Amino acid sequence: MNPFIALIFTFAIALGWLRLMDFAAHRGYIESRLSRKLIHIGTGPIFVLCWLMFPEVWYSRWLAALVPFAITIQFALVGLGILKDEASVKAMSRTGDRREILRGPLFYGIIFVILTLVYWKTSPIGILALMLMCGGDGLADILGRRIYSPRLPWNKGKSVAGSLGMFIGGWLLAALVIAIYIPAGVFPGLFSSYLLPISVIALLGMLVESLPLKDIDNLTVTLAAVLLGAFFFG
Repeated sequence: MNPFIALIFTFAIALGWLRLMDFAAHRGYIESRLSRKLIHIGTGPIFVLCWLMFPEVWYSRWLAALVPFAITIQFALVGLGILKDEASVKAMSRTGDRREILRGPLFYGIIFVILTLVYWKTSPIGILALMLMCGGDGLADILGRRIYSPRLPWNKGKSVAGSLGMFIGGWLLAALVIAIYIPAGVFPGLFSSYLLPISVIALLGMLVESLPLKDIDNLTVTLAAVLLGAFFFG
């Protein structure tokens, strides 16, 4: 596909998903906390799978990175109060305070831009890190709040169910995307050869996410996944 047409399709699909969640939260169909996590879970794999539309030219990664870059700029403008968007505030904040967007959601977007430019389709490291951040952190919050389980001894704000959700969510999304990329001819080898790296990286992500580090888990989990991914694939 022409890279610029691929860019347009990627923008349309990504924005469509965001606006769908904004609409659902704004109309009260789902609570804002759930919409925030559904955005967190769904945006990553949708965006990464859209990479398959881009041809193998040097500037494809830069065009693709424009999508999270533009959305991140929007997040910043809304969080700073320069751009008024109540639907986005309700969908992406816990309490309805627009300034919350300047923490987790903003870090989320910045990480997407950086990992897209650095790793693109040349290495599974970026994809594994992104899927761990998306699926793991998103499902951890959903399960942690809906399933009663003991609290972690070293962090009373986290639970066993939440940590298991972190592992399961990250593992499933990472495995799903890798399973699609291998037959697409992007990554070499058999899917089975990726299961150990995916499992170990998801386990490390679960441990890092369980630490008492408020509002920066998007950064710490992603950094840990990149470092361990470099051990396996570097």
